[in-house]
Amino acid sequence: MAIKLSLFRKKIAENLKALIHGEGLKGRVLQGGAWLGAASFFEQAIRFSRNMLLTRLLAPEAFGAMAIVNSATTLLQTTVDVGAREALIQNPKGGEDSHVNAAWWMAIGRASLIYSLIYVSAPLISRFYGNTELTALARIVTLSILFDGAISPRAYIAMKEMRFRKWATVNNGGGILGVMVTVILSLFMRDVWALAIGFCSENAARCVLSYVVCPYRPRLPNSEAIRDLLKFSRGLFGLALFNLLFSRADIFVLGKLYSAAELGLYSMAVYLIQTPAGFLINVMNQTLLPALSRVQNDNARMNRILLQVTSVTLLIGLPAVVFVILCGRSLLILAYGQRYGAVSAALGFACCGALFNVLNNQITMAFYAKGLPQLHRRSVATMAVVVVVLVYPFAKAFGLWGGQLACLIAVIIGYLLQIERIRKVTGLKISLYCNGFPIPLFTSAAIAVPWFLITRYSHAVRQPVPNIAIGLAAGLLACGLAGAIRFRQPKEAA
Repeated sequence: MAIKLSLFRKKIAENLKALIHGEGLKGRVLQGGAWLGAASFFEQAIRFSRNMLLTRLLAPEAFGAMAIVNSATTLLQTTVDVGAREALIQNPKGGEDSHVNAAWWMAIGRASLIYSLIYVSAPLISRFYGNTELTALARIVTLSILFDGAISPRAYIAMKEMRFRKWATVNNGGGILGVMVTVILSLFMRDVWALAIGFCSENAARCVLSYVVCPYRPRLPNSEAIRDLLKFSRGLFGLALFNLLFSRADIFVLGKLYSAAELGLYSMAVYLIQTPAGFLINVMNQTLLPALSRVQNDNARMNRILLQVTSVTLLIGLPAVVFVILCGRSLLILAYGQRYGAVSAALGFACCGALFNVLNNQITMAFYAKGLPQLHRRSVATMAVVVVVLVYPFAKAFGLWGGQLACLIAVIIGYLLQIERIRKVTGLKISLYCNGFPIPLFTSAAIAVPWFLITRYSHAVRQPVPNIAIGLAAGLLACGLAGAIRFRQPKEAA
């Protein structure tokens, strides 16, 4: 038995070494993913620490006001999304100077238009929510869009060519600098302006770093290159707006139904799970899109990549969902303070929705890599419609957490539509895709039941620290069991 175990460990080590140091697509993806993962993890850890500090320095009203401003400004931002970055990465000619220059002019033109629209409409946002401070806040926060549009397009080329170290320096380095600015400001400005200026400083730092790491000098655009990139962009029409309605409809509605303080509690609870979910989605997008774009004409290979990524996501994600559902109140109390524990139900639904959103996003990257972003439109439009229809009655009937319940129902419906469509595009076998679910579901449930019984009948274990410790141990055990069972299964062709 000991000999078999030793050989098993040796085989895993050899496979990992071959992948990590290999020059093939898998090796480059893993190497890049390691860089992006480490940088993003460091950034998100700092953001989480910042949030723990800010929730103790600032009133919930500040977070509620910032949530409204971000949602309202993002609504206008998404109406003119041109997808310059995605078009540059997906296009085989994306590395040429003409296309790089065209992408910069598209991005800066879009950013300037958005800022002008928001500057003019800011008073309308302020009057709608009955808060005069929102006008100035919106105009300051929206400056971040100008900085984002002015980022050096050579930074996107670094991502396209899988030189992820440079992109991590620009993207995550700028985020970390912005977080530090927010923390410093919050020590002197105990109000929402610390959040607004800090948010704006993140994209300002990214913009400066992009020209330091990936130098670029704008030149007059080439009309043919712009038309080439716009072919991809046309497929994005409406997607960003539908995504915004899906992801922010709860904020728009709850901002009218509840006080700014209650909205602040809700938004910070949801943000607690959106931080790691955003981390995963960003890393996957930045590695999956370039990787899948390289094999865009090989459906079998695309399917294998998609199955592998989905399987790993489920092995880690399902135990994580169980952990958050069972320990949500303890997590919020420990992270933000006692009063945030009241919105733990919203956190649980948000965690379920985040897992389906990650899985949904993986299929979307396959469509983008194929140069067919429009195939994602049916799914995201359906999600937007479902949320818009359900969020108000659910919020009235169930309270704050009704907003996240509406989002969860919407993302499940959209995800099912995505699965049905990818089958037609790449020939993916649905039976193989669904094989990734039973094992992590079974192991998560097997661990959750005894954990629930222990905490139900033991007051000491319900305290935040022991509660989280037991939940974390149960989640890791479920993840390990699922991985061991999955690893021993024979591989099937996609």
